[in-house]
Amino acid sequence: MNRIFFRFFVLVMLSITAATFVIYFAFSRLFGDPLEDIARRQAAAQIFLLEQYIDKAPADQWLTRLNNVRVVSDVRYDLVSLAEASSSMGGSRRSALERGEIVLDPAGRTLFRRVDLLGERYIGSQEEVLRARNLPVDIGQALKREALRYIIVAIALLVPIALWSRSHWQGLQALSRVADEFGSGKLGARARMKPSAAVYPLAERIDHMADRIEVLLEAQKSLLHSVSHELRTPIARLEFALELLDARTRDPELSRRIGAMEGDLRELDSLVNELLDMSKLDSARTLQAAPAPVAQMLHDCTGMLPPASHRLHCLLAEDLGQLEMDRRLLSRAVCNLLRNAQKYAASCVELRARRSATALEIMVDDDGPGIPADERERVFEPFYRLDRSRDRSTGGFGLGLSIARKAIALHGGTVSAHASPLGGARMVITLPLKR
Repeated sequence: MNRIFFRFFVLVMLSITAATFVIYFAFSRLFGDPLEDIARRQAAAQIFLLEQYIDKAPADQWLTRLNNVRVVSDVRYDLVSLAEASSSMGGSRRSALERGEIVLDPAGRTLFRRVDLLGERYIGSQEEVLRARNLPVDIGQALKREALRYIIVAIALLVPIALWSRSHWQGLQALSRVADEFGSGKLGARARMKPSAAVYPLAERIDHMADRIEVLLEAQKSLLHSVSHELRTPIARLEFALELLDARTRDPELSRRIGAMEGDLRELDSLVNELLDMSKLDSARTLQAAPAPVAQMLHDCTGMLPPASHRLHCLLAEDLGQLEMDRRLLSRAVCNLLRNAQKYAASCVELRARRSATALEIMVDDDGPGIPADERERVFEPFYRLDRSRDRSTGGFGLGLSIARKAIALHGGTVSAHASPLGGARMVITLPLKR
């Protein structure tokens, strides 16, 4: 947010600077150099003496009056050739000098003017130029005055712009905080701005949007939780009825079918449990975190896995240390990733962990078929499964990875899917050491 307003102020300052140069060049083009005009006003007394006292003298007294002015003036007057004077100035000034006009050099504090055009003052006067040096011209002071004018104009523009921007900046900062809180799970976060606020229309729409999202999410959680709880009772009844039926029947074919139905019920019960876990994670706001040794937690996770024919290699660094964690939730997340790897691995699963200066990284690799690059983000969506996993051999409901991501997100970490060096999939958990 600060970057937006910083760029805005830089743009305003650059615009004012550009406008200053445009004004200067425009005035120079239309009305002449402003600095020369300032210098001409500052040298007005010397120009007056030249035009009204020296030039008004009769031809035989012109040099006498010039010498009188030399005696009483601090300005140094001397005569130089027209060629010498012309060589020291540019084309436009040279033309003005040749026409007999007064030419000023503000930087050199010097004035030039031909004695006359026809040689009437004295013999050869048409080829000489009167040069007045050390004029009382102070361009630096004039420039300071002009700069002060532009600074006052710039301040007069920037002060109302700053006040206007400040109100917008504060409003946008408040909206940014609300967005961060809402995104972190605080669904009750609202802007609640006054109607007089600069960004009130935007804040009002964001609050309405947040209200609708909160209502929808709460309804979804309530429905999921209620349905999951309500399903448990008929599932328990069906299990009890099937056990009674299985105990009374002696038909092998019927017993086989009852066993299949019991398997389906167990699968349905597992789905209900995972839905309840999802609901709890969605409603969780804080963790029951405490320091715990990472290596021990990971070894405990490997001990909770069901028996499998795959080899499981634990390649843990020695300096894993401790981490502030909710051990139950984090163990559940790692176990879900390990079970997922067991389902798809051909012969080998690897569990790795390493610690850096800022984060703990846990990796689960398998040598299975892997996950296509365009599916690696979608596998963490609830109920999403790859087409090749929709069979009895792998099972699952597509909730394990979603639960793992939610549990890790509560720890301030991330989980992502990549290609594994073993040829299958690699799941990477990244947990910050300080949340």
